[in-house]
Amino acid sequence: MDILETCLEVVKYTIPALVVMATSYMIVKKFLVSQMQRKQIALFKDTQDITMRLRLHAYERMVLFLERISPRTLVARVFDPSMTAYELQVSITMTIRTEFEHNLSQQIYVTRNAWETVKGVKEQEINMYNQIAKSMDPNATAKDYHARIMGFILKSEEDLPTDVALKIINDEVRKVMSFEGI
Repeated sequence: MDILETCLEVVKYTIPALVVMATSYMIVKKFLVSQMQRKQIALFKDTQDITMRLRLHAYERMVLFLERISPRTLVARVFDPSMTAYELQVSITMTIRTEFEHNLSQQIYVTRNAWETVKGVKEQEINMYNQIAKSMDPNATAKDYHARIMGFILKSEEDLPTDVALKIINDEVRKVMSFEGI
C-alpha cells in the first residue's frame, strides 16, 4: 500500500501542476502572438506612412515637370534672341527630354494612368513644337518661332495638354489623400 499511496500523492501534485503549466503556456502564447500582431501593425503603418510620403513627392515632381514643360514657361525660359528658330526648337526639345529623364524614377510611385498621361504630354508638346517649326521658313529667327508658338497657344480653344494633365494629377492626389484618412 505504500507504493499505491506514494503514487496517489505524486498524481495529486502532478495533475494540478500540469494544469497550471498548460494554462500558463496558453496565456503566454496568446500574449506573445498579440504582441507580435501589434508590432506588425505598427510596422505596416510606418511603412504605409513612408510610402504615402514617397507617392506624394512623386506627384509633386510630376506637377513640377508639367509646369516646367508648359509652353508658357518653357519657351520664355529657353528663349535667346540670338538663336535661330531651329536652335530654339532643338533647345526646347532637349529641355523637355532632359526634364523627363530626370523624373523617370517617379513612375514607380504614381499610377499607370498618371504616368501614361505625363508621357503622352511630353510627346504632344514635342510634336507641337516640331509642327510649328515645320510650318516656318528654315531661316526664321528664334523671335519668329517664339511668336508663332505664343500665337498658337493663344488661338487654341482647347486646354493645353499640360493643363489637362495637371487636372488628372490633382484628381489622383485627392484620391490618394482621401485613402490616407481611412
